[in-house]
Amino acid sequence: MNNKRTHQPKQQSGITMEMGQTFPLTIKRLGINGEGVGYFKKQVVFVYGALPGEEVVARVTKLHAKFAEAEIKKIRKASPHRVKAPCPYFGKCGGCQLQHLDYQQQLKEKRDILIQALERHTKFDLSKLEIHPTIGMDNPWEYRNKSQLQVGKQNGKVVTGLYGLNTHQLVAIDHCMVQTPATDRATQGVKQILQDFKIEPYDERKRQGLVKNIVTRAGIETGEVQVVIVTEKEAFPRKDLIADEIMKRHPDVKSIVQNINPGKNSMIFGDKSVKLKGKDTIDEKLGELSFGLSPRAFFQLNPEQTNKLYNEVKNAAALTGKEKIADAYCGVGTIGLWLADGAKEIRGMDVIEASIQDANQNAKNHNINATYVTGTAEHWLPKWTKEGWKPDVVVVDPPRTGCDRTLLDTIKKVKPKKFIYVSCNPSTLAKDLEYLAKEYRVEYMQPVDMFPQTAHVECVVQMTLRKGN
Repeated sequence: MNNKRTHQPKQQSGITMEMGQTFPLTIKRLGINGEGVGYFKKQVVFVYGALPGEEVVARVTKLHAKFAEAEIKKIRKASPHRVKAPCPYFGKCGGCQLQHLDYQQQLKEKRDILIQALERHTKFDLSKLEIHPTIGMDNPWEYRNKSQLQVGKQNGKVVTGLYGLNTHQLVAIDHCMVQTPATDRATQGVKQILQDFKIEPYDERKRQGLVKNIVTRAGIETGEVQVVIVTEKEAFPRKDLIADEIMKRHPDVKSIVQNINPGKNSMIFGDKSVKLKGKDTIDEKLGELSFGLSPRAFFQLNPEQTNKLYNEVKNAAALTGKEKIADAYCGVGTIGLWLADGAKEIRGMDVIEASIQDANQNAKNHNINATYVTGTAEHWLPKWTKEGWKPDVVVVDPPRTGCDRTLLDTIKKVKPKKFIYVSCNPSTLAKDLEYLAKEYRVEYMQPVDMFPQTAHVECVVQMTLRKGN
């Protein structure tokens, strides 16, 4: 399969465009954030809302040292794949970027975004690289099992929503089309109860009020819902009455937690959590496995696609029952436990203590031979190797920043026969693959669409140790 793209014009060093300038532009491809990319006088222009193949009149809205941002003034020739976005908040809240693109075409463009990243950050011969078509969803809506919305006040009413694209203005959202209905209902219900009890949202500018965020998570298979109310301080008037009211109006809510996040920061959660009512965790199932989820534990946001993603990891591992597997960035142990029935032993690590407690409990619940420890893979892998335990397969599922360089150096030293990389960011994936290229060969790449209607691309990469290493 030939994955080589046509040559794109080289970037000039200085931008010659001006603010407000308009010009015709042909859109060549999608950028990593879902924006259309074109070239004006060999200079890169990112156009929000434009699609590949379209001819538009663009107006410059922002200038940078090496590129410009623009908006669509007029579409002269629309893409045959352009559709009407069904959501009233599309283009305002910034949560989705691709609702205006036909879903089957979204899948093709996501594979292309992966190819672009490999072109930019690696020396691979892409004509020889096996990159499979993106695995999509039958129904690419109502899939997210977790909602994290800011709380504010507009026209005297409590509202929940997201900050608008490139602004600090809260876009109030009453219904989100990519959220599973249970999280949507719980969020709107809690919002109404806060209004009824006259609990004020926290105002950053005035440094007054209490509630910052409402976080809801639903077990898609179990129907259990967890509500986390994030507050600026611990004192929470009538919190017991509020918790009782939430459970009375929403019987599917089984766990209510207050999280305290003082001061001004960009993090959703603070360090301290207090259970208000119900269970500490909610239960969820993935395939045959059950998981207990605490509020801060990482768990994949799209369970239907997670089944497909983890099956791709299993395919890539090609287990025989004799392998020792190390699961780095293990979270609550989902990937390792998914692979356990084909492996001899699972060991995993994560820096979040709560996740490790959940992972060990999950392994115990399933009578699986797995050990989970708190800390980094770069600490534990050399230690285990020195003690005589060397993994045959290492699986990583890192955050968007990619793998820590010291972890990749550890992989080079420990030399597992197989290295399986689950990525949620094509750019950091490409850089990491290039760094490992001398020691490991990329056998194939399988993109999976975990977040339909957005520009996010997930990918499973099977790598094998090169001979002589």
